Amino acid sequence: MYGLVNKSIQELITTNFGEEKWDIIKLNSGIEIDYFISTEPYDDSITFKLAQAASEELNVSVDEILFVFGEWWILKTGNEKYGGLMKAGGNNLKEFLINLPLFHDRIMLLYPKLTPPEFEIAEIEENSLVLYYISKRDGLVGFMKGLLSGLGKLFETPVEIDHINSKENGHDNEVFKVSW
Repeated sequence: MYGLVNKSIQELITTNFGEEKWDIIKLNSGIEIDYFISTEPYDDSITFKLAQAASEELNVSVDEILFVFGEWWILKTGNEKYGGLMKAGGNNLKEFLINLPLFHDRIMLLYPKLTPPEFEIAEIEENSLVLYYISKRDGLVGFMKGLLSGLGKLFETPVEIDHINSKENGHDNEVFKVSW
């Protein structure tokens, strides 16, 4: 993942719990990087170590940390740093989700070494759709749910996220039914 992801985790922790808590989490993660450079790629294990250390320090599950981070990513990092790209995705939650398969194509222009997930949209109805989350990375279901929740908040649309199929249960991909 790019450094901007790890920097965003740092901002989430310092904003909500203070610099001292971040220092503890970073120390407990075993990561010896002083400063994350937004435009540089880092090994995924760094992000997972930060999430694990935050989980232990804050006494919540890794999935809860990833969920909160997903919301943060949309509402703070994405909206504040990439507002133009976010607005180009659609005027409401449904439009944004339908356009989601094209979103990372635009992001890859900024971050050419990005290994993004893919999305497929199916069963589009008036107030719901099915989203296929196709990723080479495992362990990010909580983050994906947080992203979807954050999009609901961004578009001021209450959202319900049902995880209907998972890799853990033998399916090829993670599948979510998103309703609003």
